[in-house]
Amino acid sequence: MFKVAVVGRPNVGKSTLVNRIVGRQDAIVEERSGVTRDRKSYVAAWRGHSFELIDTGGWLEAGDALEVKISEQARSAMADCDIALFVVDAAVGITSEDADVAELLRRISKPVIVVANKAESESRRFNSWEFAALGFDDLIPVSALHGVMTGDLLDVLIDRLTENAPEGSIDLDDGENSETDVDDGIFSVAIVGRPNVGKSTLFNRMVGDDRAVVHDMPGTTTDTVDTVIETDIGVLRFLDTAGMRRRAKEASGTEYYSMVRALKAIDSADVAILVVDGQEGVTHQDQRLAERVDAAGSPVVVVLNKWEDLSSEDKLIRGEEAEEKLAFLTYAPFIRISAKTGLGVHRILPAVQNAIVAYRRRIPTRELNVAISEFQTVHPPKGTKILYAVQGATDPPTFTLFSSRPIDAGYMRYLERKLRERFGLGPTPIKMRVRRRSD
Repeated sequence: MFKVAVVGRPNVGKSTLVNRIVGRQDAIVEERSGVTRDRKSYVAAWRGHSFELIDTGGWLEAGDALEVKISEQARSAMADCDIALFVVDAAVGITSEDADVAELLRRISKPVIVVANKAESESRRFNSWEFAALGFDDLIPVSALHGVMTGDLLDVLIDRLTENAPEGSIDLDDGENSETDVDDGIFSVAIVGRPNVGKSTLFNRMVGDDRAVVHDMPGTTTDTVDTVIETDIGVLRFLDTAGMRRRAKEASGTEYYSMVRALKAIDSADVAILVVDGQEGVTHQDQRLAERVDAAGSPVVVVLNKWEDLSSEDKLIRGEEAEEKLAFLTYAPFIRISAKTGLGVHRILPAVQNAIVAYRRRIPTRELNVAISEFQTVHPPKGTKILYAVQGATDPPTFTLFSSRPIDAGYMRYLERKLRERFGLGPTPIKMRVRRRSD
């Protein structure tokens, strides 16, 4: 699939253009620079041709440590793309930063279409031709916010992508909404946690590439970044999410939309890796986030990060506190790691694999009922009898128990624990339902 990088200096409307092309509000847009920090990819289509659209942060020749990392992400996207959409601001004109980006694009030697954004009026469209001085053949004035000339831009883009493409190399869209393309059967793993607990460092360590911007300032990741990689346990989609620090209804602006993306990632993921700052310990915010992850119904792997600087005594204390405060995640493994040094990170994928196996486990009806009968013999329920049991679904394992009378909560917890032990369901949540049936 062709790769199209959307590049330019900060705050020229790159993410607005991305949203216009993909046809939905996926990229976070706010009227200040630096909101987009990581590369993020989307599948878009035009005239029956699909392509990968890569949104990047604003490129700057120099800046602070975070701005340098954002620029490195943009530079990588430029180097890796088949064509670049170089977005400039028609309301401002050519700036020194625009000239710097143009020089970088010429050195990379990739095809470039200059997109003069914010050209809503006729006068701005006329004045936008000054950007021809940047030295590229294709120049299209558009208004990404209002949709003006974006169809013309896409026509030129598809023409440039296909005019020199070898026969059979072009991806044809099947007419379905590209949003459904993510439902490809690949197991997805969301990395979630509070800000600045090391999620992006862990994400980069696990995917083997500096894909997400890492910086020691809370809130660096403002959107969900996903990467599909081949691992020792098969193909996985890793989702690096923004840190969540408050209730969604209390957040505003960029933080609100970042939180919405993160919550969506939690709900859609097959496994969640909950990252906790091991030095700080489990906070009230960690507990609330863990409850939200647990409510999503997917397996959870709890990772206690920054473990390398703790003393032996502190490690014991922090580990016991974490398991006590997150006791409702009875099925979740707790793994001590250092994402920075790689200590213990190798244990995460096996835990994820165990969770995948347990999440998809289906128990034969006969084996299930033999086990339920044995459990009742050892510890009979009070005032009732379980007559029959079936597993109605997987992802997660869901059991329906047919009994003569209601079953109390304590006995249901007993059955859940015994089923986990008998059938190796430890790393996944279990759903259990009761239906009354007369003897």
